[in-house]
Amino acid sequence: MCSSATPRGPRTGRPRSAEADEAILEATRAALVELGWSKLTMGDVAGRAGVAKTTLYRRWANKNELVVDAVAVLFDELELPDLGSLRADIEHVVLQFASLLQRPETKTALMAVVAESTRDEPLRERIRGSIVDRQKRLVLDGRRRAQERGELPAEHDPVTVDAVDDLIFDVVAGAVVHRALVSAEPVDAAWVARLSALLVGGLGAAATVG
Repeated sequence: MCSSATPRGPRTGRPRSAEADEAILEATRAALVELGWSKLTMGDVAGRAGVAKTTLYRRWANKNELVVDAVAVLFDELELPDLGSLRADIEHVVLQFASLLQRPETKTALMAVVAESTRDEPLRERIRGSIVDRQKRLVLDGRRRAQERGELPAEHDPVTVDAVDDLIFDVVAGAVVHRALVSAEPVDAAWVARLSALLVGGLGAAATVG
């Protein structure tokens, strides 16, 4: 699992406690579910986590940073095991992603930070760096495996590779978030099979999936 907090340079004094970090992030997610974004405070999180406010502020400068890192650590749970085919890999990670979005702490936290980021550029940048860019590892791993199996051709232009990886991530993440959180429709095996067929084989392939 990736580290939850963004490094800010060399530190002095006692080393950070991984247990304290975990308690703080868990308390943040619990407070979001119970209180919502607007009522959540750093003081409330510190009290729930059993740490001093100074401990909290040594790690995170403000609520925005704290909440994004509390969400990011949940997405770091996503894994892409090698299931032998690109379609199987896609279906697995999409179902895993959808299951994660159904957890109250994930749903509440993600919707809160996305809504708040519409008027906060630094928050958007932190979401991009801590969540989006980190989770693009799944696309990179999936594409590499598919190329090794001969399912996809090798790409030699780094600009093209980056653009395609961005597009794949946007399509998958956008489709699942819209389906699960905006439309509130089930992300079940049948829907996921059609999505993976669309990604791998195009519209014609998706139409043949029952």
